[in-house]
Amino acid sequence: MLDAARPRLALAMGDAAGVSPELTARVLADEAVRDAATIIVIGDARVLEEGARVAGVTLDIDVLADGQALPASPSRPVLIDLGHCDPATVRLGEVSEAGGRFATENFRRALAMAAAQEVDAICFTPFNKAAMRLVTPGYEDEIGFTSEAIGFHGVAKEFNVLEGLWNARVTSHVPLKDVASLLTKATILDNLKLTEDALRASGIERPRIAVAALNPHAGEGGNFGREEIDVITPAVEEAKARQIGCDGPFPADTVFVRARRGDFDAVLTMYHDQGQIAMKLIGFDAGVTLMGGFPFPICTAAHGTAYDIAGQGKAHPGAMRNAMLLAARMASRSREAAAA
Repeated sequence: MLDAARPRLALAMGDAAGVSPELTARVLADEAVRDAATIIVIGDARVLEEGARVAGVTLDIDVLADGQALPASPSRPVLIDLGHCDPATVRLGEVSEAGGRFATENFRRALAMAAAQEVDAICFTPFNKAAMRLVTPGYEDEIGFTSEAIGFHGVAKEFNVLEGLWNARVTSHVPLKDVASLLTKATILDNLKLTEDALRASGIERPRIAVAALNPHAGEGGNFGREEIDVITPAVEEAKARQIGCDGPFPADTVFVRARRGDFDAVLTMYHDQGQIAMKLIGFDAGVTLMGGFPFPICTAAHGTAYDIAGQGKAHPGAMRNAMLLAARMASRSREAAAA
């Protein structure tokens, strides 16, 4: 049994061939992160030790063998050492089965702990989808993997969070040519509700959500497409009738300008790059990806494994730090709500 005073956060180490070992070490050495949650790291002590060497930090953690009971009230982070990856066998900066297997096994263990309510939230340092597919050929993304691993049949989506601005999206990892056909009033409504719930869970009491158009100039009255008239606007109007704080559709090339200046808390975009490009331009090294809709928060850095700088001590910890703090904050609020 863990400390009841603070949220319990599982940190799954990501791809060992990228910057994940270094980032794991850096956030474990961050005093604000350590103060925010009881951290349970899942990985390999040898990989973490190498990550700390690359990062130039000294870690103050407890190391437990796989199967060893967790302390009741840990005063510092705890590493569950699965002993399953010798860093000497991993070629840095390359997609590899070894890197993918390491990340997959760590993430699967973290999910099992969360499903069993042994932890309140999960974070992971970056994965590489190509490496994950070498281990799990049908791997599409973390949403699908998580749903299968914990037997979840509800709706879950990715959100990007940066400097108080959230980005949600109706479609995600699909070909651009398929986007229009996948937009329906029901899916937009579902995503508006999910976005509102996630914003509230993070501490925003009255969320304001802007809905992006699909077509240039928001379709310009049907001249450039009818999705705004036939699908998006009816969804927005229905959401308003359900007391969801939203407005739109707004042209995608200006909606983030308005959101950035404070008019909205979140932007619901119609497809992946419509929001990702804007968010990463605003702050590549600070953005967080949240997987919302699951029974527990799952957060990571919005950037990838950065193979090009792996092992060089150059990885910026800002995004991963923000991910840890967001997960801890959401877990704390969930605990408070459950206790009320």
